[in-house]
Amino acid sequence: METEVPAILRARETIAPERFTFHSSRMRMTRVTPEQLKAMDADSDRCAVELSDAHVDVLGYACLVAIMSMGRGYHRVSEQRLHDRTVENGAPAPVVTSAGALVHGLHTIGAKKIALVAPYLRPLTRTVVDYLTHEGITVLDYAALEIPDNLDVAAHDPALLPGIARALEHQDADAVVLSACVQMPSLGAIEEAEQLLGRPVVSAAVCTAHQLLRALDLPAIAPGAGHLLSGAYADSSLAPAPAAAG
Repeated sequence: METEVPAILRARETIAPERFTFHSSRMRMTRVTPEQLKAMDADSDRCAVELSDAHVDVLGYACLVAIMSMGRGYHRVSEQRLHDRTVENGAPAPVVTSAGALVHGLHTIGAKKIALVAPYLRPLTRTVVDYLTHEGITVLDYAALEIPDNLDVAAHDPALLPGIARALEHQDADAVVLSACVQMPSLGAIEEAEQLLGRPVVSAAVCTAHQLLRALDLPAIAPGAGHLLSGAYADSSLAPAPAAAG
C-alpha cells in the first residue's frame, strides 16, 4: 500500500494534471495468522480517525486477507464502519478496502473465472478463494506461496510471479490475479504477465488504485499498471458508497 499504490498514482501524474499526497496510519501485524489479522482489523477504527484528522479525500484499507478472514462480505461492513468513524470525526471520506476493490475490479473487467497467486498459508488462501466464490467469482486454480512472515511477503521477488502464474490452470480464466495481497509486490510484473498469459492481469494494489481514483471522481488510468488501468475502465462505476451515519 505504501509502495505500489503511490507508484501507480505517481505514474498517473506523468499523463494527467492531478497531484496526490499520501498519509498513512499503521495497524500492527507481523505474522499472517488469523489471530493477528483479527487484532489488526480491530485497530482499523483508530487508523480511520487518525487519517481523517488530516481531512483526506479518500481512505484505503490495505490488508485484503484481514478483511476476508472476518467473514463473507465483510468488506462492506468494514467500509461502512470506517466511513462512519470519519463522519463522527467531522471529516467524512469514502473508504476503499483492498478486498472490496479486488472484487469490484474483477467484476469491472467482467472476470467470472480467474486464477490467483497469494503469499498466504494454504488455509488463508482457501479463505480468499471462498470469499471470492461468494462474490460470484470462480477460482479455477491458485498458488499459495505459504509465506508466514509479513516482511518476507514484501521481500518476495515479483519477477518470479509470471512464471508462477503460468504454471496455474489459467487457459479458461477470464483474468489472473498476480498478487491477492497489497503487501506482495507485483506491479513491475503486471504487463509482462499479461503478455505471457494472454489475458488481463490485476493485483490487489492495482484494483485498490482503480477504486481510489474512482472514489475521487477521477478517470482511473495509469501507465504500466495493466488492463484495468489502461483507460478502458477509466470512468467505470464505483462500488456502492457507504451511507452517511445517521
